[in-house]
Amino acid sequence: MDSILHHLNHVLVPRADDPNQGKARDTPSSLSSMISTLVPALLIALAFFLVFLILRRTQRRIYSPRSYLGTLREEERSPDLPKGLFNWLGAFFKIPDTYVLNHHSLDAYLFLRYLRIAVAICFFGCLIVWPVLFPINITGGRGLKELDMLSFGNVASKKRYYAHAIVSCVFFGFVLYMITRESLFYINLRQAYLLSPLYANRMSSRTVLFTSVPDAYLDEGKLRQVFGRMVKNVWICTDAKDIEDLVEERDKVAMRLEGAETKLVRLANAARLKAQKKGAAGRAEEASEMGRTADEAGDSESGSIASRWIPQKKRPTHRLKFLIGKKVDTINWCRSELGRLLPEVEKSQSFHRRGEAKRVNSVFVEFYSQSAAQDAVQTLAHHQPLHMAPRYIGIRPGEVIWKNLKIKWWERILRVIVTTAFVTAMIIFWAVPVTVVGAISNIDSLKKQLTWLSFLDRLPKKLTGVVTGLLPVVALSILMALVPIILRLMAKLGGAPSLSQVELTVQKSYFAFQVIQVFLVTTLASAAASTVSDIIDNPSSATDLLAQNLPRASNFYISYFILQGLTLSASALLQIVGLILYKVLSRVLNSTPRKVYKRWANLAGLGWGTLFPVFTLFPVIAITYSCIAPLVLGFATVGLYLLYLAYRYNLLFVFNANIDTKGVVYPQALRQTLVGVYLAEFCLIGLFSIKAAVGPIIIEVAALIFTVLYHIWLHIAIGPLLSYLPKTLAAEEESLMAVENGHGPASDYDEKDGINSRNGKASDKAMRVLSDGPNSPAPHKKPNFLVKWLRPDKYCDYNTLRRLVPRGYADLIHYSADKERDAYYHPAIASETPTLWIPKDEGGVSRQEVRQTSGVIPITDEGAHLDEKNKIVTNQEEKPPIHEETVYY
Repeated sequence: MDSILHHLNHVLVPRADDPNQGKARDTPSSLSSMISTLVPALLIALAFFLVFLILRRTQRRIYSPRSYLGTLREEERSPDLPKGLFNWLGAFFKIPDTYVLNHHSLDAYLFLRYLRIAVAICFFGCLIVWPVLFPINITGGRGLKELDMLSFGNVASKKRYYAHAIVSCVFFGFVLYMITRESLFYINLRQAYLLSPLYANRMSSRTVLFTSVPDAYLDEGKLRQVFGRMVKNVWICTDAKDIEDLVEERDKVAMRLEGAETKLVRLANAARLKAQKKGAAGRAEEASEMGRTADEAGDSESGSIASRWIPQKKRPTHRLKFLIGKKVDTINWCRSELGRLLPEVEKSQSFHRRGEAKRVNSVFVEFYSQSAAQDAVQTLAHHQPLHMAPRYIGIRPGEVIWKNLKIKWWERILRVIVTTAFVTAMIIFWAVPVTVVGAISNIDSLKKQLTWLSFLDRLPKKLTGVVTGLLPVVALSILMALVPIILRLMAKLGGAPSLSQVELTVQKSYFAFQVIQVFLVTTLASAAASTVSDIIDNPSSATDLLAQNLPRASNFYISYFILQGLTLSASALLQIVGLILYKVLSRVLNSTPRKVYKRWANLAGLGWGTLFPVFTLFPVIAITYSCIAPLVLGFATVGLYLLYLAYRYNLLFVFNANIDTKGVVYPQALRQTLVGVYLAEFCLIGLFSIKAAVGPIIIEVAALIFTVLYHIWLHIAIGPLLSYLPKTLAAEEESLMAVENGHGPASDYDEKDGINSRNGKASDKAMRVLSDGPNSPAPHKKPNFLVKWLRPDKYCDYNTLRRLVPRGYADLIHYSADKERDAYYHPAIASETPTLWIPKDEGGVSRQEVRQTSGVIPITDEGAHLDEKNKIVTNQEEKPPIHEETVYY
């Protein structure tokens, strides 16, 4: 779908390097260009939405899996929507965004909030900018037509630029305030979320990862001496390469055996069904009964029942080496191999658990309380620089990148330098391959410039059409799809210890790529393309022409917002690629019950590191053009709102959260939004300078200086609160929890906050603070919109936002002794022998295979069977035998 949209973007949106754009001054076509983009994009979006409305009623697994899938707990599911074409819309809009916070994840909720804030910035930007700058620009005196008359380029008088400078200060000040307000909101929400019982009781909230630990401190006794009596468990990481290979081989052989067993059962069942169809139903039933009798008698010959239906030569086989290896019976060979591997794996796991394996320089330390863990992560742990650092808290075992825990401090520095240099070079020079691909689409012009390409004239016309039409689109789609893959690889190579840290690193680098390649390069190319011929004819007019045509480049982004807002939102709802892949792959690859179940039960996740930058670029572009071409703000508002609705539906009913950054992606996105303010100020300073408007230049330079100083102050003021939890709130939360649990706190401090320490009861003030959910009364009177917006310190404080976070699911957090013991061991050390799962058949083959294989490895045929068409069917209403309950680390 992304490649289709990318193709539409090139087809529908005017190309920046289109030579015809240089004629815009004589024959304005901005309005017709916008309409030519709007009409097909609108038709495509309506078609996608109509198909979505129809398919949503029947394809429940694709369009509302979060409302019923058994792999989700009841408290994680979303409510069922009505099945009609349109009657679900009312119920959908009644669900608050906080439902995502309580039933999905903090990241998902903050992603929706970011889209809402971006819509608000653009909408209120329209209210601030349009009433002033539209009249100024329309009557500017340069005589531009259509949409161009609404831009900065239509203003001739220098005095009028004061309006742009003053309005920009007001709007950019509004943006700075919104970012500050949202930063405060995030800090309080994050603190309320991390201190809530649902999170605070998790093991990850009390566990700190120390990297670059010196050999002398790879000792549990010394670590307990350093961190005191609050240390509960210590996991010293070991070099698990050997056991990792062993476990990987064990699982590979086990899955091969499962596949072979399933294949044997299906082959025998297919032969039995074929015999029934030929009229030998009585013989087939008699053979089935004989099979059941033989199975009950404990027939020890492998495949003896199956041999009644298929010859020996049709049993599953494979070669030990590719093409030239010895051919063996897969089932018998796998049983033999597992008999050898399983004891070796158990022996190696015990060896690592005893701490006798080679240790690597990373340690997980679990504390008895979240407060003690916060003390440890905020404390300078070692007297040497870069030792026992960096430190991380809140990392779940499933997201650890174990191979990066071996990295030494000096190696980490080298890795960061090399990967940062590579990513920087890639971002800067990525335009080169994109330009080459784009040039292929204009092969006729290239042949005139490069005569050695004349051999292409001898190619068939159909092949030439493929080369110039299809090939560039496919190549460009592949190039753009490679960017996130490369950036994630570089983040891992750079030493990120967890998947969440990878996403945060990718968010930074991918945003830089979006700003430079998608925005700046396109903007400059568009402005230059429309002026280059005139500059060559009259070099002295270069600055004036650029000042006039840079605002016109905004026409490209008007089309961009139309296309993205309509088609991207509609395609996000339709998920046509996911639907096709699910239907096709389920027919082709569902060769075992395990694969059927996993394809059914596993929900798609979102990569926050690549999702946020795409939508952060929208407000950046809108802010940059806000005072140059104000019309962009309106289209950005509509486009972002449509995207918000699409992703709101998907986060409520479709997607899952596989990676949890604890909301850190949100403040990063807010800081990145400030790039739009900086770019806008630099552009305005440049445009004022070209026109030699001294007064507006002074105003805009002052605004730039203020933005820089404010940005630095904001970072200093709230930086620590974005990463750590304050001691004061921890104490306050303990007091509030004590009252909620019916125990009276014992300090005068509680009395001051409304909790009577003498009788252990909460006063009226305290009871207003305590809450069980978003429907409970707020700790203050409901303010009007303006007061609430101007006083985030009071109306978005900790006690208020504490009401939003989930509080009724703390009973989900419990760990068995084995899970707690193995939590932060390498997965290979804690890995259990898998249970094989094969389908049950009427002929009794599966029962015999279960009886014979269970002596080697656990196996079952419960919960899956073969239907009359010999297809694998699982019971989707019940949990399968291979189901593992989610452990909330």
